[in-house]
Order: sequence, then C-alpha cells, then structure tokens
Amino acid sequence: MSFSHLLTDEHRMIEQAARDFAQKEIVPIATEFDESGEFPLENIKKMGKMGFMGIEVPEEYGGSGMDTMAYVLALKEIAKADASHSTVMSVNNSLYCYGILKFGTEEQKQKFVTPVASGEKIGAYSLTEPMSGSDAATMRSRAVLDGDEYVLNGLKSWVTSGPVADIVLVFMMTDAEKGARGVSAFFVEAGTKGFSRGKKEPKLGIRASATSELIFEDCRIPAANRLGKEGDGFKIAMTTLDAGRIGIAAQSIGIAEAAFEASVEFANIREAFGKKIVEFQGTGFKLADMKTRIEAARGLTYDAAMAKEEFKKTGRRFTLEASMAKLFASETAMFCAHHAVQIHGGMGYSKEYPVERYFRDAKVTEIYEGTNEIQRMVITRLAAGLK
Repeated sequence: MSFSHLLTDEHRMIEQAARDFAQKEIVPIATEFDESGEFPLENIKKMGKMGFMGIEVPEEYGGSGMDTMAYVLALKEIAKADASHSTVMSVNNSLYCYGILKFGTEEQKQKFVTPVASGEKIGAYSLTEPMSGSDAATMRSRAVLDGDEYVLNGLKSWVTSGPVADIVLVFMMTDAEKGARGVSAFFVEAGTKGFSRGKKEPKLGIRASATSELIFEDCRIPAANRLGKEGDGFKIAMTTLDAGRIGIAAQSIGIAEAAFEASVEFANIREAFGKKIVEFQGTGFKLADMKTRIEAARGLTYDAAMAKEEFKKTGRRFTLEASMAKLFASETAMFCAHHAVQIHGGMGYSKEYPVERYFRDAKVTEIYEGTNEIQRMVITRLAAGLK
C-alpha cells in the first residue's frame, strides 16, 4: 500500500528540513564522533532550535505541534545520517516528552517538557537496572515517601543520554509487594544531592549517543516530582514504550536506507570479471531483498504512526502496530547492514566506508525499547487474543 497520499506539504517540509540538516551538519562529523564516542551536543542543540526534539509536543510547551508521521519522517532522515543523533532525538520525543504530556500535570509539562522540547535541555528515561531489563517488575531501586519528599536509592543502567541529561524520568519501586503495580515514576534534575552518574558504557554501536549508569544514594526530591499516582509507573513506562517503538522503527528504516543506498552506489562502481558487480545475480538479489524489506518496514511504521494518531482520538491502544513495526524494521536494518558489508567485501569491513558503522548501529535496534523476543511475545498475545 502506498502512503504517499497521506503525506501533507507540512510532512514533506519537515522531512526535507531534516534531510538537509542531516546531510549538511551530521554526515561530515558522524565518523569522527563514532570513533571518539563524544556526545554531539552542539548538533543536538541545533536540532532543538529546528524543532526536531519535540516534534509532537504542542507549541505552548516548546514543541513543533506536529503529528506522529512528521516525527517518523524527520527521525528517519536523521538516522540515515547517523543513528547516534537519532537515538537522542527519539528518547527526547517519545520516551521522555510523550509520557509527561499524557500523564503529567500542567505544572510538570511547563517545567519538565518545555525546556527539553525546545532543545534548551536534554531529557532521559531510566527504567532498566543491572538485573532488571525485559522483566521491569523485578527492579530493586526504591523510592520511599518521607513527609513531602521522596528518598530514592538504587542503581540504574543503560540510560541513553545519562551522562549529559539535565532531567531524568526515572522509575522506582514504591511498594515491592505489589510487583509491577508497585512501580512509580519520578523526575530527577541534574545537580540534585544524592544523584550521580556512574560508568559510561563502552558500546559496540551508536557510540556518540552517551549511555551510562545512574546512581541514587538517599536522593531527595519533592513529592511534586512524581509523575502520575503511586503505582502508575509500570503503566506509564509501557505506554511510553509503545510510542518509543515507533521511533525505533523509523530509526531502523533510516539505517536500512543508508545501507541500501551505499550498496547500490558501490555495486555500480566496483567491477569484477569485466562487469560491474551490480550485474551479478548474487549482488542484484541482495539489493532486491533489501529494497523490498525496506518498503515493507516503511508500510508497517507508517501504519503504526497512523494508529498512534487514531489513539489520540479514540483511545484505542496501538501496541500491536508499534511492536510489529519495531520488530520488522529493526530486523530489516540488521538484514540490510549485513548485506551491505557483504556487497562491499573487504572494504565493508574497513572504517573507510560507513557500512561497518551501519552494521554496528543496526544491532541495538533489535535490543532496546523491548528486545525482539519481547516484541514477538507481545504480538502473539495480542494477535492470538491471549490474556
């Protein structure tokens, strides 16, 4: 199915703006920042000023006031240039801003969304712990109410933008006996006593997207910094991840497109046995499969974006659509990156060409914001009507 008729002039405009920015500002530095692991703060600030860090956030809260399709189109273009930049953009838009807009008070939206959506500050989302990943209900961190403050203790891991975040949306257990229903969500600002950054992760890919542990030691925050009610944390986390998975699907398409286009260019230049390698069936079939999967992933992702827009009107959850898009698009990114390295041969294994970076970056899309094993469980449960 073609979705082109659903794209408005405004959609095309933000897609083109993101493409122009990505090619001019991100592509020239992507390799350098990948190798150094340095966080591209200057570019992230520029992206905020252009409205990319809060695309779906209403204008009164510092955002662009656009829809999910606009977000998908812009994120895809940023990811096509560099997955690290798009990871920061994805977290800011979906995991951070989306949950606050849906569950936060007016005061919380003004205080915690506006500076992040405008690019003035960087937000982070902290759910995972060293011994608590897919099974978030087993988290060991604790938040205890003491008067008009909460006292937070625990260790969080794999926090995207953790080393540089100004505000963190963190999930902790307030009633361990209730399991998942005992999790609550809180805002913690940088500089708060008892809050510090831990080990920075030495990652395989998306290396310019800073990731670290966060440490909470008798960290006191105002009770007003709780998002939603006590015990709402797991619901907030899962609802937010639905939106986040659409972002990962868009990111995956960007990586896949970059790998495909690099492969087409190389295959039309490289010669072997007197012919360009694009003329060999072994190469051509790889390109055909890459292109087909990209278009299928695009369709699933656009469908998920539309389902999210429908959710705003009807309240019908878009969990199934988001999980299918994330699952297929992430595996498409890995499929395309793998074939891109193979098509490039020995050069694909060299840092002189960007396909080795696409390969390393693609892998994490199958892991974060719900592993693909978890996505298959979610899809099975919803598609088969299981409880």
